[in-house]
Order: sequence, then structure tokens, then C-alpha cells
Amino acid sequence: MYFFLLNLSLLDLGSISTTVPKAMANSLWDTRDISYSGCAAQLFLILFFLSAAYSLLTVMAYDRSVAICQPLHYGTLLGSRACVHMAAAAWASGFLCAALHTANTLSLPLCHGNALGQVFCEIPQILKLSCSHTYLREVGLIGASAFLFFGCFIFIFLSYAQIFRAVLRIPSEQGRHKAFSTCLPHLAVVSLFVSTGTFAYLKSPSISSPSLDLVVAVLYSEVPPAVNPPIYSMRNQELKGAMCKLIDGCFSEGINL
Repeated sequence: MYFFLLNLSLLDLGSISTTVPKAMANSLWDTRDISYSGCAAQLFLILFFLSAAYSLLTVMAYDRSVAICQPLHYGTLLGSRACVHMAAAAWASGFLCAALHTANTLSLPLCHGNALGQVFCEIPQILKLSCSHTYLREVGLIGASAFLFFGCFIFIFLSYAQIFRAVLRIPSEQGRHKAFSTCLPHLAVVSLFVSTGTFAYLKSPSISSPSLDLVVAVLYSEVPPAVNPPIYSMRNQELKGAMCKLIDGCFSEGINL
């Protein structure tokens, strides 16, 4: 679990670093410009990190399923080599997805100007600038990606159905609580990632607006990577103790004042 969390942390760090520094620089310098190469790099990296993160969350669902449903076979099914191979497959799938989408999107001719209604380069905003029928290729590619996306979601759902069925058979209440506390952070992250990403790319054009597009873009690209560390740290007793001390110190200082 901690090996996969390390990989997820690296992907979250990369995702945040792709968009936030440029957005902060534009805000400080009061500009909204980005070079074509910078836009291409931003588009590729955000797709790479988010796709790889989702693939890794799918792998983590399988990891949790084996750990809880087949604990005696865990070392055989998920040894160190298998974990490395699955993590590498998640990174590779993210790279392939990002390369296909970036090459296909940037090959489209832009004839509606060059102003994106967004704080970073993303596929829906670039498609709005294209007036060529070749944009249907990218729409088809998005549809294929959505099919794989929901395939992974169904796999995660079935894994957790198996997990919950196994957990409910545990006679000890303490054992059930431990199993649930292991799985709930991952389930919360998956739910947030899937809901925001689905709404961002599959929402109806009739409800699209610049302000809504901005909020949705921030939700799916910034919020999941930002909240992953606190969610997965809820089980860390040392962090809980430090937070309790910090809160108690703040309340004590406020009372003294």
C-alpha cells in the first residue's frame, strides 16, 4: 500500500506543479499569455499525471481486494516485482493516453482565435477553437478513453463489492473497523476523482459557461491531488496527535487573548 501511495504522491505533485505555478505567475504579472510549446507541454503533462493517477487508483483497488479477501495469498499474488510491474503499467498507460490526446488535439487547425477561456490548456477548450471536421477524431478518442475510464470504474466497483462482502463476514468488530479504515480513504479519493472528471469532460454543452468551466477544471485537476495527502493521512496516528496539539494550542491561545 505504501509503495503505491508513494507513486500516487509523485503523480499528485506533478499534477499540481503543471498548472499552479503558471497560473500564479500569470496572476502576479497580470498576463494570460502562454506559448504554443508551453500549452502543448501543459496539455501533455496534465493528461499524463491524471491518467496515470487514475490507473494507479485502479491498481490500488485490486491491491486492497487481495489484501482483505485473500490475505494468505497476498505475498504470492502481489510480491515486490508484481507491484513494480503494475505501477510501471499505470505510468505507461498515462503516457500513452497523454501522447495520443496531445498529438491529436494539437494537430487540429484553430480558426476561432487563440484565446482559451481557461487558466490552463485543456482539451475541451482547445476543441472550441477548432472549426475543422477533424475535431471529430478527438471526440472519438475521448469517447474511447471514456469507455476505458468507466471500465476501470466498474473494476473498482466490483473490487469494493467483493471487499465489503468479505469485511461483513469478519466476526470481530475491531477487525471490520480496521478493514474499513484501510479502504475508505482510497474510496473517497476515487469518488472525488471520478465525479469531477466525468462532469468536466462529459457535461452537456447547454450547461457550459466560462465560470462553470473554470470551477470544474479546478475541481478535477487541483482538488483531488490537493486532498489526497490529508485523506490518506487520516490513519496516521502521529499526524492525528500533531493536529490535535495544534488545535488545542490555537484554542488555548485564543482563550488567553
